Amino acid sequence: MKLVIASDIHGAAHWCERLMKAVEDERPDRVILLGDLLYHGPRNDLPADYAPKRVIEMLNAIAPQVIAVRGNCEAEVDQMVLDFPCMATNNSLLDPATGSTLFLTHGHVYGPGLHGSVDNLPQLRKGDALVYGHTHVKVNEVGPNGIWLFNPGSVGIPKDGTHSFGVYEDGHFEHRILGDA
Repeated sequence: MKLVIASDIHGAAHWCERLMKAVEDERPDRVILLGDLLYHGPRNDLPADYAPKRVIEMLNAIAPQVIAVRGNCEAEVDQMVLDFPCMATNNSLLDPATGSTLFLTHGHVYGPGLHGSVDNLPQLRKGDALVYGHTHVKVNEVGPNGIWLFNPGSVGIPKDGTHSFGVYEDGHFEHRILGDA
């Protein structure tokens, strides 16, 4: 099972285009979107190339591949324009190769308490993974009780200046930096 994992696009069309190219290159089984897809939110500056309508078109073009969860910036109107469900607080995937569960969430309801995420871990077993966004900070480390913690960083408004996404394959998570070309 190969997944592309992205979060916090925040309507940044240029970086969403880079993500769509990465999806094309990576050829994943599914694309995981961890929320905050269209709106920049009141705490963030307007991202460069802010064009939510263009982001809608790009994300709808891959809708059959998408599993999405709701971020703190999503609203009901987002569901009206996106062709995939995006209003669930969390979702889960089972990796049949490893038997581990990937718990997918944004990070404002469930999270490990790192970098401004809420400190509210879901019930997971050792070897399972909490996959979250929200903080715009990349994380790839073992957490409490042997739960793996993975945050792909942010596509649109990264805190460290590197626009990024993640890949999950063969039971391992990796970060990828989106190039500008």
